[in-house]
Amino acid sequence: MTFLTLSHLKKSFGATQVVHDFNMAIDKGEFISFLGPSGCGKTTVLRMIAGFETPSGGTIEIDGKDQTSLKPNQRNIGMVFQAYALFPNMNVFDNVAFGLKIAGMPKTDIETRVKEMLALIHLEQLAERFPYQLSGGQQQRVALARALAPKPQVLLLDEPLSALDAKIRVSLREEIRQIQQKLGITTVFVTHDQEEALSISDRIVVMNAGKADQIGTPFEIYNRPTTRFVASFVGTLNVLDAIVADQSAGMVRIGDQTLAIRETIPAANGSAIQLAMRPEAGSLATVGDATVRGQVTSSQFLGSVIRTRIAVDGKMLSFDTFNDPGVKPPVVGDTVGVKIDPAALIVLAD
Repeated sequence: MTFLTLSHLKKSFGATQVVHDFNMAIDKGEFISFLGPSGCGKTTVLRMIAGFETPSGGTIEIDGKDQTSLKPNQRNIGMVFQAYALFPNMNVFDNVAFGLKIAGMPKTDIETRVKEMLALIHLEQLAERFPYQLSGGQQQRVALARALAPKPQVLLLDEPLSALDAKIRVSLREEIRQIQQKLGITTVFVTHDQEEALSISDRIVVMNAGKADQIGTPFEIYNRPTTRFVASFVGTLNVLDAIVADQSAGMVRIGDQTLAIRETIPAANGSAIQLAMRPEAGSLATVGDATVRGQVTSSQFLGSVIRTRIAVDGKMLSFDTFNDPGVKPPVVGDTVGVKIDPAALIVLAD
């Protein structure tokens, strides 16, 4: 059931248009991530949903009600910022209670709700501490509890983990996802971190130059990118040159081998095309059985994975294989072959 609807959203700052005709329907309880590089418009869309920016065109609806002209405090939306934005002169309890006091909730109800929120984020014992006495991860948990305390219809998170170290980021993103699922709250999460978006989202919006290049599940975004930008931005990508051998049969020629791929080929026989593949879609093979052959330029042992870079016809290709204790990693300078899974090849469209 569609709960949050963004229709033909546009935003310009002077002569610069930063969001172009953005459309999306978000279901109740869905966790959506806006993913993209700096300046792509993802935070601007979030700020328009929150009411901090007024759209230059289009509408925003929550639960069937037009929110476009409402002020932020009229929208029943919870917001978590990158920089925490806690009140330094208030302790944890009062920070979480702030929105409830503004709403005029009775004192006893405020105490009950704040205790529920502190239990949710596992910080009951820190209720009397001030922000400067907390770690970055604890401060962000308090900011999350404060946003959730008034029971908002929608939760917005603007790169809430980017100021934290790597280990804390991983644990806190998992906690955010667990809390979101427990409460069933519709959530929009902005990030430039691909791993964050892939690991916790129901769907991802990959944004590029103010437009949604692709909207899909993490599985779809990673395995079936529909534009060259999405294919190159999300994850590591290898690009192979190929010739169309038989367009109707899906046959392409890579080097001296002909492969049948499952994707539709939008080019005539004899045309040069480019195919993309993820590093894990290839496996080391004997030179005679290989799809491509090249010279090893680097071999990195990463524990469970060995990442090998190979120079093939002037291009650098990366391949990831699982560590096998009985097989030594490739050595720099070796000539090796790589067998490619044809089903994993993606046709890159311009």
